[in-house]
Parts: sequence; structure tokens; C-alpha cells
Amino acid sequence: MGRHGGIRAALPRQRWWRVAVLLTAAAVALAVLVTVRVGGWRWDDPKGGSQHSGSRSADIGWGFTHTQYSADLGNDTARKTAAAALSDARLPQNQHIMGWGVDNPEPRPGSYNFTDLDRRVALVRATHGTPVLTLCCAPDWMKGGGPGTDWSQKSLEKAPDRAHYKDFAHLAGVVAKRYPDVRHFIVWNEFKGFYDDSRKRWDYEGYTELYNLVYAEVKKQNSKALVGGPYVVMDSDAPATASNASSLSGPWGVVDQRALDAVEYWNRHRAGADFVVVDGSSYTREGSRLLPDEFSATTKFADVTAWLSKATGLPVWWAEWYVEPADAQDDRKGWTEQHRVAVQATALMQLASSGVAGAFYWNPEEQGESCPGCLWRSTELADGGGRLPMFDLISRFSKSFPPGTHFRAVDVPEADAPNVRALASGSTLLVVNTQDRGITAHVDGRTLDLGAYEVRWLG
Repeated sequence: MGRHGGIRAALPRQRWWRVAVLLTAAAVALAVLVTVRVGGWRWDDPKGGSQHSGSRSADIGWGFTHTQYSADLGNDTARKTAAAALSDARLPQNQHIMGWGVDNPEPRPGSYNFTDLDRRVALVRATHGTPVLTLCCAPDWMKGGGPGTDWSQKSLEKAPDRAHYKDFAHLAGVVAKRYPDVRHFIVWNEFKGFYDDSRKRWDYEGYTELYNLVYAEVKKQNSKALVGGPYVVMDSDAPATASNASSLSGPWGVVDQRALDAVEYWNRHRAGADFVVVDGSSYTREGSRLLPDEFSATTKFADVTAWLSKATGLPVWWAEWYVEPADAQDDRKGWTEQHRVAVQATALMQLASSGVAGAFYWNPEEQGESCPGCLWRSTELADGGGRLPMFDLISRFSKSFPPGTHFRAVDVPEADAPNVRALASGSTLLVVNTQDRGITAHVDGRTLDLGAYEVRWLG
């Protein structure tokens, strides 16, 4: 998902297949269940992996993914400004090992180039973030190409040939050994190159074979590392238009059964896992519809999380999540920043209240003045690096509602319920106005005058 581009710029995107929030009695009941589960959830994995109790080591929290442009390059003053904000927030930071700002790590067999990846990992270390590495993508020689790198989208999104699965696993092991302080690894990205056109479904057998080899090699090099997959896109469509419809559905639509099949096959045949990771959007694959509206559609994240927890017994990560449909150029610039932040805050509420252990915001940093949805102003600008509204939301949410938070009920009168979303723990209360106009609402015994799409923290 996101925007594809040229050299090192390709961003994952759905392509060809492509409170708790307490507003009703049913939501209250769900919140009670969520609170109980978050407080004492335990699972036993016979295949190996961390149990979701005790150390809760997979509970990484709310962070972001570096993309082509980030705070490791640009104007010195701007980079220092961004680094200061990151140091204060101490967020988990995810980076791919090839693409998304990083050069080919092994352009020829046994010949390594970690210059870019070293620089990105150094940024995470310097800003006191928790480093996460996504083990994607594969050098050209592992997928039918020669030495050097073809940075086209078509080439970057190819999976390694089966004959080179062990070579890619070896590369993953080299990476794990090079960065011993990195303890979290995601295997591959969105099943790229693993779609079987002849069978019109995912090649989950091939992915799982690759995953198991990578899992074993990373654990061999760093026994303390946590490894997860399968990072499949949880596509959904409106019920009336859905093909390959599954039983996982809601007002927001119905999930494609092929995505669930991929998760279930991986879960049955994996050598081990410390978390399950997926990504997806709240809007439909066909037509980019937000059902019944952009705020209510975010319940998809909670519903999918609940299904993943039950199906795998593993802590759940969202490698990416999206709430704003893209235009024909794959840009998300149609909403005001206030509107965008309000919907994103509601999505975070759904993720947190459903017990998610980790989630990564896809940071779409650009080089120019305008950057809708970015976390900070471009460090290419002399006065850049300053934090933007999405940074403030994620950093405060991270500190206020980390994984394992015990949420409490929020009193919202029936008359105000359609207009606000709320999440609370202890004295901390987050309230979102879902209307594009100012309102007066009663929340938790308080009378609040909220501006259009206002996100307000109390306590």
C-alpha cells in the first residue's frame, strides 16, 4: 500500500487483488471483554515462540515505518530537529532491508552493502527508538536477475526463486548478526510475488517455506530475536460486491477468504512465531468505500484483530493501517489534516481496545513543503524536521495507552453517541469529534465544546 516510485521508493500497496470506544450497550460489553483479555491474556504455542504473558516481549506498542525519505538525510539543522522529537517520543521504528530508502544489501552473492541500512539503524539507535527490521525485499540475483539492481516496482515486488530461499534466509541471518540489538523481525511484505495467477490465490505454501527458513536462521544468529509473519493484506469489500467472501465481516464489509486462508495455512505449518502480523485498510478494495462512514469503518481493525487472536493465539501486529482512500496517483491528500487526524485517532482506539501488541504508521515523508499525513516536515527543508499533528497523536497515544493498558468504561449519553468516540484509562481520556462542525457533547460527566474534527486529551 502507499505510493510506488523509482529507485528505493517503492511502497507497499494493494495492487491487483487487491472503548474502549463505548457508545452502545454492545460496545460496553465488548470493552469489558477486551479489558479482561488485555489484563491476563496467555497463550501456549507448541511450535515455539514467546508466551503473551510475563515479559510480554512482543508488546512493542505504537510506532512508524521509515520510507524513502526520512530524518537520516537532508539539512543538518532539520535532521537534528526531527531527531530531538524522535528522542523525546522513543517510538518503535521499522525499516525494510532493501528499498524504502535502503540500497540493495547483497548486490552479488556474498558481496554486502549495508551503508544505507547502517545509517537508518543508527538513526533509530540515536533517537532511542525500538528498532524493527522487515526482511524484504530480495536482491535481483535471487529472483532471476543479474548483479546490480532493477528498482522498478515489477522487479522489487518479485519474491525470490524457490532455489534461492536458503540464500535469502542466509541474508536474513547476516542482518540479524550484524545488528544484535535488533530483537524484532517481520518476514517479507504483503506476500509480494507470492500470488499464484493460475490458482487465483496466494502461494501460501511457498511463503511459509521461505518463512520457516528465515525464522530458523534469524533464531540461530540471535536467540533473543522475535520473528513474525505472514504480513498479508486483509482486503475487504462491500458485501454486495465481494468475491471470495469469508465469514469475517461487519458493517465495514467482508474480508477476502484468500487472506484468511494464507494466515491459517501459515499458522498450521510455521516452524514458530512470536507474533502474527498483517496490514490493511478500513475502506473497501473495490471502490475505496468507507462503510458506513470513515469513523465507523475503523471497527474493521478491531474485528480482524479479534479473528487473528483466536485463529493463531499469537500477539497481533499491524505492519500498516490506512483510513484515507488514495486518489488515482495513489496520493492521500483529499482530507484536511484535522479530518485525517480525527479518523486516525479513532483507528488507534480500535487497535488499542482490541488488544493489539504493535502497530506501525506508514510515514509518507516527502521532500517538499506539503506533506499530508506526515509525522514531521521534510528534513530536506532548511526549516524542516518539525513535528506535525500525526506525530503528536501517535507519540501521545503511545505514552498514554501502551499495550496491556486496562481500559475503563466511558459514559456517553445516547444523544451524543453518534458524534463522539472516546477511550479512557484511569484519569486519561481521549475524545474525538466525528463531525465537520463544532458540537457540545457530554462525555464522562463533563460538558465539552469540541471544534470540527477536534481530538482532545483530558486528564
